[in-house]
Amino acid sequence: MSPRDHQARPAQRILLRSGKSPYDVFSVEEALHQDVIATNSGNLIFSDAAHKILETPGTEVVSNGVRTDVSAAERINEEYDVFVVPLANAFRPSFEGQLKRLTRLIRRLRIPVVVLGVGAQAGLSYNAERLKPMEESVRDFVSAVLERSASIGVRGEFTEKYLRDLGFHDVEVIGCPSLFLYGDRLPVDKRVPELTAGSRIAVNGSHSAVQKQGLGKVIDRAHARYPHLTFIGQNLSDARQLHWRDLTHPNAAVTAIPTHPDHPMYREDKVRVYVDPVTWIDDLRGYDFSFGSRIHGNIAALLAGTPATVLCGDSRTLELCRYFEIPHRRIDKLPEDLDPARLYEEADLTGLTGGHAERFERFAAFLGRNGLENTFTHGDGGAAFEARMGKLSFPAGIRPWNDADLASLTSRFGWMQTRLAELSLDNDRLRRELERTATAPAPTSVYRKARRVVARPIRRALQTGRQ
Repeated sequence: MSPRDHQARPAQRILLRSGKSPYDVFSVEEALHQDVIATNSGNLIFSDAAHKILETPGTEVVSNGVRTDVSAAERINEEYDVFVVPLANAFRPSFEGQLKRLTRLIRRLRIPVVVLGVGAQAGLSYNAERLKPMEESVRDFVSAVLERSASIGVRGEFTEKYLRDLGFHDVEVIGCPSLFLYGDRLPVDKRVPELTAGSRIAVNGSHSAVQKQGLGKVIDRAHARYPHLTFIGQNLSDARQLHWRDLTHPNAAVTAIPTHPDHPMYREDKVRVYVDPVTWIDDLRGYDFSFGSRIHGNIAALLAGTPATVLCGDSRTLELCRYFEIPHRRIDKLPEDLDPARLYEEADLTGLTGGHAERFERFAAFLGRNGLENTFTHGDGGAAFEARMGKLSFPAGIRPWNDADLASLTSRFGWMQTRLAELSLDNDRLRRELERTATAPAPTSVYRKARRVVARPIRRALQTGRQ
């Protein structure tokens, strides 16, 4: 590195684990193809917030994606000063493989590693028995992190107790970075005295909550009572069902969720999925209320200033609601005739807004103890971040594909044509390599990849056009 390059280098370079940088703009087709939301768009809310919070005048924040490349450890050591890892419900059996890979990477790092808001997932009773089989993996991960940081930040009370029971002491409850997108400010107000048939209401929920926890019936009743109800999905499979009518994922078996093409709300264009938090939050500013089982779906509403109630179905949502004092109800104790108007009436926002500044100070102190500055204490309060974001044009929320007109087909077929051209070039390159190395094993057929990426969407598009 030359002296000039060294002088130009920021005081601190932060590598942030996130699906994409907030400044990256993808078309809907490319966002779904690359899975920039890491299977759930809620991930981008807390990673975008972390990016904004950590971006100060002397700091550069770089997104590394969420796919852990252990072989990149030496490059990370050379190019970055700290690795920041925002996590959600990472202590769960289905995430154990990724947790192990992340641990292997961290073990190879010589730079500090700071974890923001990791959580353990169990039932509403806070029974950690289901996590027993992965205790060794959790111990290895937390030990690796604490060897490289002052403490580990967790989402709430359950995760704190879980880690302390495993013998760890440097554990701090900091919640989730998402709610600190605006620092110590969180203005949320009831803009209407009550909900009526004319109210705009957003509802959200997972496939599990719809299928197994009774949320499907709640949504159906609300749909019948409130003409301006909108369901906001978050899964990658939700987005693909809306944009491509793709029913190949196992989630397509849940026909009671509004993101399924057979659901009446789909046919009525009352469903959305967002691939960028900025458009998600902006749209929710126009709603009167949000409710459902998705924690970040409702946090998006709160960031928009819209009241929300979370229907908690597990420890990860319950502990976060308790810490931030977000209005919530246990999903296993909902009345048969649950009405969002009643939830709105009962929603008490005083603890959420009144205690927010203190919670932010606690979060900022955690960052400071781990050698990190924040834009609200050490920078411009995020003004430069917001100005840069304001110059970008992000795609609107994904809507159900109910039309087969030329406009609705243009972007889809244009993207498919581009992908076919790219795959054709890849195929030519592989053929040339094969000709140069006759003894090399045959490469994986690009045509099979083409069928998966392009042929299925084309068939679905043609079928839609014939309906």
